[in-house]
Amino acid sequence: MTGDALLRVLATLANPHRMRIVAALADERNYVSRLARDLGISRALLQVHLRKLETAGLVSASVEVSADGRAMKFYEVAPFALHLTPETIMVAALTLSPDNPEATSQDLEAELR
Repeated sequence: MTGDALLRVLATLANPHRMRIVAALADERNYVSRLARDLGISRALLQVHLRKLETAGLVSASVEVSADGRAMKFYEVAPFALHLTPETIMVAALTLSPDNPEATSQDLEAELR
């Protein structure tokens, strides 16, 4: 994994809502309305977090038509594994984008808030 990808994944998971979403989806796939109810958050807030998780490659989505003809978007955890050691961080750091390291840390700090 590149340094930029690692930062993106870690920044995405640094939010408690997103950690809870991944945890909830680890057991079974779910659709937005039920997942929002299960987690006790609004669908709008859930969708914001699901988009970030999807962009980071941590969840995937598929649309299915229910028996009553409604389109339902199901989310599930995408297979991923992170094994963080000083050595893997060292290797990832060697691949960080050199163009603007300040922007990368500012983006990470914004994600962590």
